[in-house]
Amino acid sequence: MTKTIYFILFLYLSFFKLSAQINLNGTVYFNNEPKPNVTVYLNNTTTGTITNENGQFNLEIKNGVYQLIISHIGFQTITYNIDTSTYTKPLAFHLLEEEFVLDEVIIAGKKNNFEWDYNFSIFFRAFIGTSSFSKFCTIQNPDVLFFEFDSENNIFTAEATEPIHIKNEALGYDIFYDLKHFSIEKKITNYLGYSYFKALKGSKKKWIKNRLKAYNGSQVHFYKSVLKNSSKKEGFILNQFVRKKNKDRPSEEDILKARKIVSKQKKGGFDINQFIRNVNKEKPSEEELLKAKKGVSKSNVAHNFSKKTDISEISIDSALIILKKAKLPKYIDYLDESEITSSNIVHKENNQTYLQFENNLRITYLREDEEKGYILRNPSSKPRKAFPQTSNIIPLAEKFRIHTDGVLANPLDVLYEEYWSYEKFAHALPLDYEPNNEN
Repeated sequence: MTKTIYFILFLYLSFFKLSAQINLNGTVYFNNEPKPNVTVYLNNTTTGTITNENGQFNLEIKNGVYQLIISHIGFQTITYNIDTSTYTKPLAFHLLEEEFVLDEVIIAGKKNNFEWDYNFSIFFRAFIGTSSFSKFCTIQNPDVLFFEFDSENNIFTAEATEPIHIKNEALGYDIFYDLKHFSIEKKITNYLGYSYFKALKGSKKKWIKNRLKAYNGSQVHFYKSVLKNSSKKEGFILNQFVRKKNKDRPSEEDILKARKIVSKQKKGGFDINQFIRNVNKEKPSEEELLKAKKGVSKSNVAHNFSKKTDISEISIDSALIILKKAKLPKYIDYLDESEITSSNIVHKENNQTYLQFENNLRITYLREDEEKGYILRNPSSKPRKAFPQTSNIIPLAEKFRIHTDGVLANPLDVLYEEYWSYEKFAHALPLDYEPNNEN
């Protein structure tokens, strides 16, 4: 009787395991002919394959909602959202040739090795990052990248003629990233694409440790904890803050006028840079002030920053004070609500999950401190004690949908600041990574 119960239990568990997975299959065509060697994968995962000689593919996947990617060099990438609960029959996809046309300016930049190398270094820092893990990342096919800088609008962009092959020896992955958008504008980096992860062979013990470090405190970790209403238990503290303009900082109009005055005085032979340095360090001497004023203004009236004035009305010493104050931050953050709970920001609507909150979020992860590279990331940074990792979420939409795997439906709905903006693609993990399932 006992053996019978065990046998029935074994059959039940086996059936449950099988029922939790499905076989996703289909065929890829080009010009109505089956296309072999096409890469088919679930976006941001390690689950993928290539089509056989008959253009067919088969993937064994867990039940859920996914983004299926069909990719082949020289052809347009196909994206297909699939819900396994409604999947009933094999899929069919038809490839279209890629019409990839590069501007002559971009091609010319490629020929200039020095210029391309400089642009590549900008791209690498903005995309891969400068953290300790980034030092173990290499782009295996850099020649597929092309860059352009729009000097008029101060926008840096990058394009790739085929998926970027990234080898991350810190986390133990070969990653193929299908770049669809990359730009740096106003010091803000935005990029979108599709990624396929393949595990490297090697020191698995080291990679398990590094993967856990990359996961803990990450955006995905945070979002998953919020969905489970366990963010505080898992080490996250959520504060809401308001961002307002700094009233002590001069207007952009006054700063521009002050720069013009300083520029004129510099042409006159006066060492204005040294004078600015002196102003920043300590109050200038009377002799220096007289030199600064000579030939520019006889007025000793303090400048009213709120009043619109002509350039001629601003004295050189007032201009220097304006430029000194121009270094003040444009905005100041004020705490609005401290230690809010996950339930305050998670909302359900039409069987979809959304995050919605007023103002901005500051997330502090208490279980891991900043690394040294983050503390010294700016040329003017000075060594200090490492604090717990703190990041900001600035919403760019009223609300943003989030999937159960901890990923936003539209990543461009938010802007990340502070630590999460420092941990870039060098810290990327596949969505099917589970910290408790690695051996």
